[in-house]
Amino acid sequence: MTKEEYLSMYNIIGAAMEVHRQLGRGLDELIYHEALTMELASNNIFVEDEKRLSIFYKGKKMKKHYFADMYYNGLIIELKSTSSIISEHRAQLMNYMRISHTNRGLLINFGEKKLHSERYLYIPKEDDFILLNKDNYMEYVED
Repeated sequence: MTKEEYLSMYNIIGAAMEVHRQLGRGLDELIYHEALTMELASNNIFVEDEKRLSIFYKGKKMKKHYFADMYYNGLIIELKSTSSIISEHRAQLMNYMRISHTNRGLLINFGEKKLHSERYLYIPKEDDFILLNKDNYMEYVED
């Protein structure tokens, strides 16, 4: 991932932190979705809402599909408003990333006392997902 791609993840999390500061925790996910869209737009970050993710089987497009909460420049953003992130939330994001061939994903939870976010990188060759954190992200950022 490029420095610019990493910075876009960082900036989106910053916008989510501002939304959480303003609204607090525990509201409906749709409220945070709209507020985050507004906050991002005020920072000249324009996301696609409810991005349709097509599914293919043996090269043929299926009728079934998924919708990601938000999509921005090769980044899937999944929003939650729950007491804590659970494995099913992570699996949802990872499935979206895999089927859409999107290498970067954000999972953001507005339901906790402090905003909780997780940054993921998908490595297709290994079919593996890396949870990015302050200790490892530089290993995956290209100069």
